[in-house]
Amino acid sequence: MKGVSCIITAAGKNRRMREDLQSKGMTITHKLLLEINRDPIINFTIKKALQTDLNECIVVLGHFMDELYPLLNDVDDKRLHIIENSDVNVELSQTLLNGVINSNYDYCLCLAGDQPTITTETMQNLMDQLINSPRPENTVTILSRGKTGYLDSALGLGMPFACHSSLLKSYLHGEEDNLNPILRRMVADGVELYGVPGQNELELININRYDDYLKVRKMWEKKKRE
Repeated sequence: MKGVSCIITAAGKNRRMREDLQSKGMTITHKLLLEINRDPIINFTIKKALQTDLNECIVVLGHFMDELYPLLNDVDDKRLHIIENSDVNVELSQTLLNGVINSNYDYCLCLAGDQPTITTETMQNLMDQLINSPRPENTVTILSRGKTGYLDSALGLGMPFACHSSLLKSYLHGEEDNLNPILRRMVADGVELYGVPGQNELELININRYDDYLKVRKMWEKKKRE
């Protein structure tokens, strides 16, 4: 069906944040429960995605799903759907695959739940660039980490990205891996990779460590004062 499904992965082990909080003698908390602008990170990310032209938003849960469910119930939007990994001990590739096989639309915008700094503008640009590309069925649009436009390498690249759902299904099926090796195989097979420029350098930050969280929170506090 024509349209865009947003897939947000929120199934990780929270390992690095747990390590940081424990080393600081702080209460162990899932990183997606930490707040930015009075919203848990996961809800903050979802709400920004829902401001784009997407048709549905699928959040894939795994580890710590019991902690995340109550927060997600606070997002009031009929486009939001929550699904679970049947086995929580899987790699990112299988979490994404679970999302795409439960999607209802031709295109997928893939985000990580710990990327609240991705702007709505960048999300929309990823979708628009894909849909308007010469060969959307054979194209991946991805947030640039330097060079923009058509790329000959996936080195250092990851989420967020957008592509046709059939392309994602074909490359994720049977894989137990992180995203970058799969992107490299796509490029080697002739899939066109297009780097979309970001709006600011903070879009490249995943909140894995506590210092990442403090940096992002400081940015939002500064933004509110301006």
